Amino acid sequence: MTGKPMMPKRRLILLRHAKSAWPEGVADEERPLAERGRKSAPVIGTYMAREKLIPDLAIISPARRARETWEFVRDALSEKVPEHEAPDIYEVEAGRILEVIRTVKPGIRTLLMIGHNPGMEELASLLMQDGDQDAIDRMKEKFPTAGLAVIDFDVEGWDEVAAGAGTLERFVTPRLLG
Repeated sequence: MTGKPMMPKRRLILLRHAKSAWPEGVADEERPLAERGRKSAPVIGTYMAREKLIPDLAIISPARRARETWEFVRDALSEKVPEHEAPDIYEVEAGRILEVIRTVKPGIRTLLMIGHNPGMEELASLLMQDGDQDAIDRMKEKFPTAGLAVIDFDVEGWDEVAAGAGTLERFVTPRLLG
């Protein structure tokens, strides 16, 4: 029997903010996207739309570079996506981001988190047990700005997401997408 592949019970999309600028005298939280970031964020958004990676909810770091990344991604998506700014994911370790994920309501099947390294990279590594080996190798080599990891979970609720419970479905970067 053939048909469409089954959707995972839960899908987590981790997006590191696009490349930011380092203007002198600007606080870290207020750093804007650099020109390269303004070019790469729409590439990721277009890819997400084309691949139907449409989140039910976007949780975004309050840092300007993360918010600007989301604006470009959101503009490329074909659907309106509810969003929530979460100070709890600004420049924190993987464990803290995981705590935020575990509070997401069960009605959300696909969750997008836009944040920072090293937290995003550490969280992706912590959560995945297996997956596409080429994607795993690329992600372990480097989780660059605007890197996008898609991790699937066979769990009933976000409160069940745990270390080693996920499958890395894909890992893409603007450079990989051309």
